[in-house]
Parts: sequence; structure tokens; C-alpha cells
Amino acid sequence: MQDNATEVTAAGIARLAGVGRAAVSNWRRRHADFPKPVGGTETSPSFALTEVEEWLRDQGKLAEVPLRERVWQQLAGHPAGPVTALLHTGCALLLVHDRPTEWLALAATEDGRDLTGRLSAALEGVLTPRFGHATQRAVATPRPAELLPSVPLLRGAAELAAELGARGAFAFLLGRHLDANPRQYTLTPQGPAELMAVLAGPAATALDPACGTGALLDAVRAHAPGPGRTLYGQDASAELAALTALRLALDGNGGADAPAVRTAAADTLRSDALSDVRADAVVAHPPFNERGWGHDELAYDPRWEYGLPARTESELAWVQHALARLKDGGSAVLLMPPTVASRRSGRRIRADLLRRGALRAVIALPAGAVPPNNIPLHLWVLRRPGVGAPTAPELLLVDTTGLAETGDVREQRVWGEVRDAVLDAWRAFDRDGSLAEQPGLARSVPVIDLLDDEVDLAPARRLPPPAAGGGAAELTSVREELADVLRLTMKLAPGPVPDAVVSPPRWPLTTVGELARAGALSLRTAATNGGSGAGGHARVPVLTDHDVLAGTAPSGAHTTDDEPVILDVGDVVVPVVGGAAAVRVVDEVAAGAALGRGLALLRPEPGALDPWFLAGFLRSTANNRQASSYASTATRLDVRRLQLPRLPLAEQAEYGERFKSLATFEDTLRHAARLGEHLVQALHDGLTAGTLPPG
Repeated sequence: MQDNATEVTAAGIARLAGVGRAAVSNWRRRHADFPKPVGGTETSPSFALTEVEEWLRDQGKLAEVPLRERVWQQLAGHPAGPVTALLHTGCALLLVHDRPTEWLALAATEDGRDLTGRLSAALEGVLTPRFGHATQRAVATPRPAELLPSVPLLRGAAELAAELGARGAFAFLLGRHLDANPRQYTLTPQGPAELMAVLAGPAATALDPACGTGALLDAVRAHAPGPGRTLYGQDASAELAALTALRLALDGNGGADAPAVRTAAADTLRSDALSDVRADAVVAHPPFNERGWGHDELAYDPRWEYGLPARTESELAWVQHALARLKDGGSAVLLMPPTVASRRSGRRIRADLLRRGALRAVIALPAGAVPPNNIPLHLWVLRRPGVGAPTAPELLLVDTTGLAETGDVREQRVWGEVRDAVLDAWRAFDRDGSLAEQPGLARSVPVIDLLDDEVDLAPARRLPPPAAGGGAAELTSVREELADVLRLTMKLAPGPVPDAVVSPPRWPLTTVGELARAGALSLRTAATNGGSGAGGHARVPVLTDHDVLAGTAPSGAHTTDDEPVILDVGDVVVPVVGGAAAVRVVDEVAAGAALGRGLALLRPEPGALDPWFLAGFLRSTANNRQASSYASTATRLDVRRLQLPRLPLAEQAEYGERFKSLATFEDTLRHAARLGEHLVQALHDGLTAGTLPPG
């Protein structure tokens, strides 16, 4: 099978050539020699990648396909699907990682069928020492016939590994795949995953019974490096169990420090394939609200030490499974929906978990910390009681939802506050067995006080609020600051508009595309991965489309494995999806951050374009309308079609100063709005709590 078994869509062609999809449609209409579709549908055709590359080069529209883009297109367009392609790639990269000279000898084989036969045997030789015999592991050895369509991909992936390392190459491809298919997977962001690993503590053996793509086990591995570790994972999806095994095996440290990895594909609750495991730590982000988890057939399962979970309480089945797989004294940390802490059907199990000291803490995270983003999920910290161990007299309750009121929890600053608050409270409680009350944030509650008719463990219901509105001093401070900001707002407000109607000038116009071709500015889009965090540890903040629209500091996070586009002061950033006429000129606050997905960056040449002049004209409503295209679910902006007048630099600077003053006025209005909302809510809280008199 030839390379052109790999197919690419019109969107993929646009990414290869660095143009919009409309340009690809124009090429198809205008050029009779444009490659013909080889698959897909009439409305969404696909094309042979090699034919597309050749055509783009012949037309002078592509000097060379970037290696990362070429490998990704080969993976995404694989005839057997991207997941199968990822598994083949992971196996080959493991061979590159463990036995590089053997791979080099194989890569010299030109005949594809000869190569796949020898490669399959070589993969068996590297997978067996890593994961055990074929009957014991989740990663199956690809057969020669299965490998044949993957040969171009595997060669490209090995070439990519020479740049990024085997782990970095696999992390890039896995992260790109997860970004392209967000609805297919339950993902745990890196920040919460790392927090769960720290709460679980150092572990020589760790288990994730619902491992998904392996984010939690990867965080455990990173938190406690060292020899002699074993990581266990299980998932009902055979593909995910295999991907997790490959992700963990491709440890960047390699050698003796690489952990032993064992994953299994099985329904954890109904048919546990790791029933012999007793781990030091269990971490899990289990599925929520399952009705068919096996209530009837598992009625007499020995794992239900704390009571048979109700049919509607699948989460409490996962809690007890985690405890059953721990060694005495081992810790478990599970993500739970908030209803599990207070649902009446689970109160007897919650009570027994408290009485026997198995449940140590319930921690409420802000909404948006972990998908689904509209629900403030809880972390349950558990510990398996040892024989004869005394019961824990108190339970730690932490509510961090209020820490995200001043910003998006995905912003590094806000998440850092959440993480530090949780760990400070947990470490003090774990050390002393109790915690002095921190109003509205954390306290340890005697277990006896929780064993009422409801056994309600929701932190928000058990934590006394801080002084309503923050107290009189804070209210006075907020009011004074608001008054200052309102005075500044009026000072910055634009002056009166003259009554006389000004005839619009007839400027000669140019477009962003023409300016880019002339070298007056450069146009960039975000790095492909966009901060999925699938691999790597060094991270930089990311300016997101939400940050541009809301005028906030960079709030995303990006792994540096993906070569992000770094912002400089004076860059102009434009959202390309959504239809909002918004533009941002990068200042010192955003400089050094990475460009996020859904954004285009325009970097003007200082001697040719004033950045504020550029930003002001690009924000025009009429300009955005003429440069936008409309789909059934979204509006997309073709940045190259945006127009601005051809003016001397001195006139540009005059317009730029005016646009800059409008931006300052807008930022001040936003600040005043936030202060006003804070003051109004604080007054409501004070009046309803009785701490403020109505007069």
C-alpha cells in the first residue's frame, strides 16, 4: 500500500498551506489539476496526502510540509483510524526508545512487506519485556498486514522522535488527537491531576481503575520518580488501556528509573482484571451517573465492605472498589460529582465510611477546574484503615469555589491559589488530625457531628461563611475604589461627538493578506496542540480567546514540547471563531505567553505599521462582516481579508493614540463593572446575614 492511503480533508490542506478553508475551495474550482477526492463525502471530501503535497509544491504554495504536520496528517488519515495509528506509532516509538540500533537496521529495509514482517517480530521482542506475554497485556503486537499501511507514518514518527525524543513525539501526537476529538474522551487537566497525585502521596505501586488516556497515572509517575515503581491501569476500552500503557512506558527518564507498567482492558466493576493488585495509592476519575454498573449481579461482591451501593450510586461503588484495592494504610483520591456528598440514597455508606475512618477529606473544586465545566466537582481523599487502627475522629472539609470568583480557574494564578489552599489545609490536617477553622474555606469537623439523618458532607453546607461582604472595612475599601474608578472612567470617556456630519474619506485600502505578502507584517496561528498537556512538564501561560474577549491576563497552560507561538509587546491578536469584533494589542502582562487556539497573531513591522492603528481598524464591525464566513454552527473570520487604509506612519500614529485611549477606557469600564458586582453582592450578603443594618 502506498503513502497516498493517507487522506487529508480540506481543513487539513488549509493547515498545511497556512490559508483559510475558503482558499482551498477556490483552488478546487479554479485549477483543473487540483487532486481529485479519494474518499469522504460529497460535502466533506478527503484527498490523498501525497497528491496534495505534490500539487502545493508545484504551485509554489508549499516549500516543504512541516514534519509535525506531515506526521499528524498521516496519523489522522490512516485507513484503520487514528487510534489504531496511534497504537502502531506508540509501539514503534517504544522500539526506537529501547532499541534504537535495531530500528535503524529495520528502517534501511526498502521493501514494505519485508519491513513489516521483521518489524512485527521486533515489536514483539520489545513489548514482551515491557508488558509481559501477549495474553497478559493490553498492547497487542501488530501483525505484518496491519502494519503495512502504517509504514510511512512510522518512518515519519521516528524522524520526529529524533527532534522531540520518543516520549515527546508520542505526547505530541496523542495530545493532538485528544484536542481534535474532545467529546470522545473524559479528560483530567494536568493541574487537577497533579493535585490528586500529591494528595495521594508517594507510592511504589499506584492504580487507576478507570485510566482513560493515563493522565492521572502520568501525574503519579511525575510526582514520585525513582526505581522500583509499578503503575497499574484498567479501562473498559481496550484502545485506551493500550494507549495508557504506551504513554507510561515511554518515560522520558528511561533506564532503571522507568516504571513497570501493567494495564488491562476490562469492566472494572463487573469483571476486574486486576483483582490481585494491592496498591499504595489509587487515583481515579471514574464515570459518573452510571445506571448499568452491575448492581444486580454484584449484590454479594466482597468489595462492598461499607454497604451495597444503590442502583443510582455507581460512584460509591467506585469508592469501595478503590478501598478494596489498597494496602492497609494506602490512600485513594477520587473525583466525584457533588451530589454524592449529599444524596439520601448514599447516606448509610457515607456514615460507615466516616465511622471506620476511611473517608478523610471532601474538597470542593471550583466549577471549570475539571470537565464538565459547569459543575464544581469534589475530591474525596480516602485511606484504607489498617487492622486495629484507631478511627479518625474528624473529617476535613475544604471549599475552594470562592477562590475562582476573581477569574477563570484555568488561569494559572487562580489555579495556583486553589492548589495552595487545598495542600496547606490537607498537610496541616494530615499532620495534626485537625484543622483550625478558616471561615468559608476549610475546617475539620468531628465525625460525630456529621452522623445525623442526612450525613451531608457537602463542604459548602458545613463551612461557616466569612464575614458577610468581607466586613465593614472591606466594603468601605471596595466602595472607595469603585468611586475612584468611576471618576477615572468619566475622565477617560470620549468627548462629545460633533453635530456636523463628516463625509467619510476615500482612503486607498489594502488587506492583511497583501500586507503579509509585502512584509509589512507577519501572520501566525497557534501551535497545533494548544496546551493539551498530554506530555512534558515545562509549561507557559496561554492567551486564550476568552482572555481576548474579556480583557483578562493569559489563563491557559501550554506544554513547551509543542513549540508554542510566543507573544511580544506590540503584537496584535484576533479571534478567528465566534463572530465577535475583538482585537487585543499585547502588553507587558501578556508578553511571553503562548498564542492560544482560535487566535491569529499579526506582528507589524515597526517602520511600516502602528500596532494600535492596525488593531483599531481590524476591530471595525463592517470590516469583520466582510471578512467572515458563516457555517451552521459558527462564524469564522478570514484574517487575510480584513482591510485597513494605506496611510503614512504619522497619520497611523494619530489614529493609534485615539484607539489606545479607547482601549484604556474600555479596560476601566470592565474594572468598574467587576467592582460594582462585588459591592452589590457583598451588600446583599451583609443585609441578609444581619451583619449590616438596612439604614
